[in-house]
Amino acid sequence: MTNKRFASASLVIYLLLSLLPIYWMLNMALKTNEEIVGVLSFWPRHLTLDNFKVIFTDESWYSGYINSSIYVAMNMVMSVTVALPAAYAFSRYSFLGDKHLFFWLLTNRMTPPAVFLLPFFQLYSAIGLMDTHLAVALAHMVFNVPLAVWILEGFMSGVPKEIDETAYIDGYSFPKFFIKIFLPLIKSGVGVTAFFCFMFSWVELLLARTLTSVDAKPISAIMTRTVSAAGMDWGVLAAAGVLTIVPGALVIWFVRHYIAKGFAMGRV
Repeated sequence: MTNKRFASASLVIYLLLSLLPIYWMLNMALKTNEEIVGVLSFWPRHLTLDNFKVIFTDESWYSGYINSSIYVAMNMVMSVTVALPAAYAFSRYSFLGDKHLFFWLLTNRMTPPAVFLLPFFQLYSAIGLMDTHLAVALAHMVFNVPLAVWILEGFMSGVPKEIDETAYIDGYSFPKFFIKIFLPLIKSGVGVTAFFCFMFSWVELLLARTLTSVDAKPISAIMTRTVSAAGMDWGVLAAAGVLTIVPGALVIWFVRHYIAKGFAMGRV
């Protein structure tokens, strides 16, 4: 009984410490800058929504959320689409150098984004892709596709190969079998993969900031440029941070069961 109480108390303390930064950011978002820098308070003394009003009325702010949403969605779709046939090949076939190729894919995921920054910058400048949503989406695929292949391969390997053979005997073509039979069996894996692709693309800053300037500038880049002659606008920055958490929280809510299954299968 004592151990159970200790575990429960530890969990409560952990949750409180985890939620403290989020609460403090929300607390700052509801304050004026004068109160933020002038006095330490655990709740707003003069509640204000002006900081959120700036986000929704200033084009440079809300366009950043739109730009981020566009290239994140593009990256999710393209990464999963490319990774699905690659993962199927790794899970169903053995070929020369398959394990080495699989390991090479994972090394790309472990490489710092700064390594690819200069090649992407020069390439996109030469072909006219700079400051576009497609530029950021393609750059993020270098990191998301290897992770997507690795996750999906684990889910696909859990599906018996006899299902493939039975479908071919029944006259299914590969595209029809893959879409109508195989994909529903690994839909949890697709959900987990899409979640991780979203998370990396949503929070990545270096590539997104460098490869965009005006038309496709993401919210992560705008949040680093809040310093003006009047100083740091802490309230607006905190409000932007609160709104930035919302999309990730919604995605986690919708795929929470798939994530749990991914942990159970040992691929997450």
